[in-house]
Amino acid sequence: MDLTERSLSSEQVYDGVLLDVRRDEVRLPDGGTSGREWIKHPGASAVVPVDDQGRVILLRQFRFGPGREFWEVPAGKFDGEGEDALAVAKRELAEEAGVGARRWTRLGQTFPAIGYSDETIHLFLAEDLHEVGTHVDEDEFVEPFRMPLAEAVAMAERGEIEDAKSCVALLLANAAMARR
Repeated sequence: MDLTERSLSSEQVYDGVLLDVRRDEVRLPDGGTSGREWIKHPGASAVVPVDDQGRVILLRQFRFGPGREFWEVPAGKFDGEGEDALAVAKRELAEEAGVGARRWTRLGQTFPAIGYSDETIHLFLAEDLHEVGTHVDEDEFVEPFRMPLAEAVAMAERGEIEDAKSCVALLLANAAMARR
């Protein structure tokens, strides 16, 4: 059975700095039509940086939408069309955590909001870290912490890390490292 919905028309409802809100009329698999509201997102990369002592660098950051602080892995959005996911991961790791990495492993990707967005987050494990100094954006305030990867994974499992990209990235990084 083909479950594909096909766009018949699309209009932009809002064009912001980050988000492009769309409203589409779609043809359903049974031939009917329906409306879909969704957010076009440029995409992002997220990184699980693990140092030589097995510690992961997590960031504590306030997020305005939910109105509170979260534990997160370093991450950031693509700045331009066709930007390379690994290049974005490297940039964000340096900017937010103040480190670079000599070894990179692609962990996959995740779609954090499939019900209303096309956002894709590419996930990476970064190892063999070296200091480069942080360069966060002037409107971005993050506090990096190092903790054992096992502790961060346990925090995700206990629901203490609630950010979806961070949970997925931590679990995939832990599995990748355990397979070695």
